[in-house]
Amino acid sequence: MIRYCTSCLFPETKPDLELDKDGVCSACIYYARRKEVDWDARKEELVAILERYCCQDGSRYDCIVPSSGGKDSHFQVTKMLELGMNPLVVTSTTCAPSDIGKRNIDNLKDLGVDYVEFSYNRPVRRRLNRFALEQIGDISWPEHVTIFTVPVHYAVKFNVPLIIWGENSQNEYGGPAGAAENNALNRRWLEEFGGLLGLRVTDLIGQEGIEQKHLIMYTYPNDLDLQRTGVTGLFLGYFVPWDGLQNALVAQSRGFETWPGFVEGTIANYENLDNHQTGIHDYFKYLKYGFGRATDLANLHIRRGRLRREDALEMVKIHDGRFPWTYLGKPIEVTLTEIGLTLDAFIAICDRYTNKRIFKTDAKGKLVKDNGRPVKINHDNP
Repeated sequence: MIRYCTSCLFPETKPDLELDKDGVCSACIYYARRKEVDWDARKEELVAILERYCCQDGSRYDCIVPSSGGKDSHFQVTKMLELGMNPLVVTSTTCAPSDIGKRNIDNLKDLGVDYVEFSYNRPVRRRLNRFALEQIGDISWPEHVTIFTVPVHYAVKFNVPLIIWGENSQNEYGGPAGAAENNALNRRWLEEFGGLLGLRVTDLIGQEGIEQKHLIMYTYPNDLDLQRTGVTGLFLGYFVPWDGLQNALVAQSRGFETWPGFVEGTIANYENLDNHQTGIHDYFKYLKYGFGRATDLANLHIRRGRLRREDALEMVKIHDGRFPWTYLGKPIEVTLTEIGLTLDAFIAICDRYTNKRIFKTDAKGKLVKDNGRPVKINHDNP
């Protein structure tokens, strides 16, 4: 039987998660420590840092804010403007942009910032999506890599030494203590926690006709350029008490658009609105580890006292790990066709990556499913 956190709903199968002797997970422990933080002192620390990086003569941007156009991006940009910074906002375009995501990017541009969107060689990106899905079970691998590399390239290009990232995911969702308490994002953080899943960018060369020239923006800038620019990437979530729902409310007050109802596979209407492939990514997390995005969000609300654990559990049972027949209203067959896969081929890949220690199988070893969703062995007993 899988052990679950006694405070939230994270299972022990989550990568980098630890349970203490009382069964409490590292994510809950890190959140509890926030009560000990002097947030006024942290804000003063942030202001002091920004003063050092502020370009007084206006000859360059003060900082770069990486952006997907989502609620956190809106919050980051809003906070930098409130603190008197002149940010350059940089978007690494998603693989299958949604209409609502495009509208939110347009809204963010209206907040009063210069904005850069970097788009990729589409045929190459589709091949990378398919290759990553087949080889490591993550269709979003190319996107997650470039979220962290593209803004750094622009920092070097425009000689902007400060990058303002959002949350430290190792703190928010549980991870090694050293990484969870870190306030900076660098090459080492990317390679260890940035979603590479053991697949290096250099491994792609020669696959599906991919050449080195196709991967320029998928790689981190070289160390000499980084040293020359002095690039520093800070997590804003280290300096302010990070809360996705609060960020969403701030974003909505500035024109951010939410989805009409829960986004498929989640229990929220305010996040992961930019990419039609995200439903596939979240589904594979469920297949590998036995939990999905609904659990992630439920845990955030449990820790903040907005949901009781027992109520959150009932919501997760309904929404977590549902087969992504649609995502943001787009049928999965259309999304798969764009990367050259049939539905049957996709289901075969799903079955290959399903963790059979977590899900039920019949006498012939085939997965037991309910409307496409594998049935967990101890689904009712977290």
